[in-house]
Amino acid sequence: MYKLLITSLLAALLATPAQAFQQITHKRIAIDAVNYMRNNPGTTEYAKLKAWVNAAGYTVDQFAEVLGQGAYDVDDFQDTYLCGAVTGDCVYAPVFNAGASLVNYTSYWHFQNHTRGPDVHGNDLGGYNYDLLTVWGDIDNLAASWLVGDYLDDGNGGMSGWFWADDSEYNSYGITEANYRQGSHSAKSMYDDFEEIPFQPIDNLGQYWYSQFLAQPTAQSLGFVMHTTDLLQPHHVWTTSALNHSGWEGWVADYYDSENLNDDTLVTQALSNFVPVNSNNHDIRPLLTQGGALAYSSGGIVLSSTDHNDRVQVARTVVPNAIAMVVHILNHAAQRVSQ
Repeated sequence: MYKLLITSLLAALLATPAQAFQQITHKRIAIDAVNYMRNNPGTTEYAKLKAWVNAAGYTVDQFAEVLGQGAYDVDDFQDTYLCGAVTGDCVYAPVFNAGASLVNYTSYWHFQNHTRGPDVHGNDLGGYNYDLLTVWGDIDNLAASWLVGDYLDDGNGGMSGWFWADDSEYNSYGITEANYRQGSHSAKSMYDDFEEIPFQPIDNLGQYWYSQFLAQPTAQSLGFVMHTTDLLQPHHVWTTSALNHSGWEGWVADYYDSENLNDDTLVTQALSNFVPVNSNNHDIRPLLTQGGALAYSSGGIVLSSTDHNDRVQVARTVVPNAIAMVVHILNHAAQRVSQ
């Protein structure tokens, strides 16, 4: 009975714990960035972007749709399985997939903790690590209690539950974590207990997909990069799944249009908050981290306040800056594909 109660609570609390901006907001931000470039061809690399897009067989509107859908889809990746400490059963979502349509464990790769310094991997800023959170709440605590001792699926790599029980579904350590390692270092022992797992930060996710784009340019892989607008969501840089996290994301989606969060004037101002990446440099992580630093310095109030005016103030900073960050990435991508 007690476990059933905990399961129900977990299903409710983990409904949308770590998806930051709602998926539709991720899509809108990416599409709005393309529209901004179209409206401002003299100050962006729109001409180069359009030339590549048309050569690839898309109209600009079709490209924007695919780009936005890629940003949307990252939350649905089934690439991260956690396995029961006792049973060895491996699943990709909380409560044995009960919440699979709402949140997957892949969301734990979508943080960059600006409250701390370097992580054990050697990244300048780490990702989600329950043991090292500076701010946290009920969802963080409940997840860590439910998942205590659970380990990251490593295929047939040797990690298991009791008596070598292991029902591997996907080698998340050898594929997902390796992809998101991006020059840092890892050991499987780092991933054997959920409550101490140092997940890789989201800028590494973005860099992995950008490298895939540069190797074989597609609108979809570039869209996956754009999910890094999570860095402009304060909860993802203060790093918590709780503290009004899902309420804030719902509010942004609800008021995106009525509060004119994608105002071109604000985006123009926001562009100057970033130092563009040189076209000869393929590493966009410094640009992404700039976005995270901005959200960390200006958005913390939404962790404690649900006041509409407080949210408007933060949203009219972080959303235009998210759009501006995507514009900078698209500028860089357009320069690269035109070389």
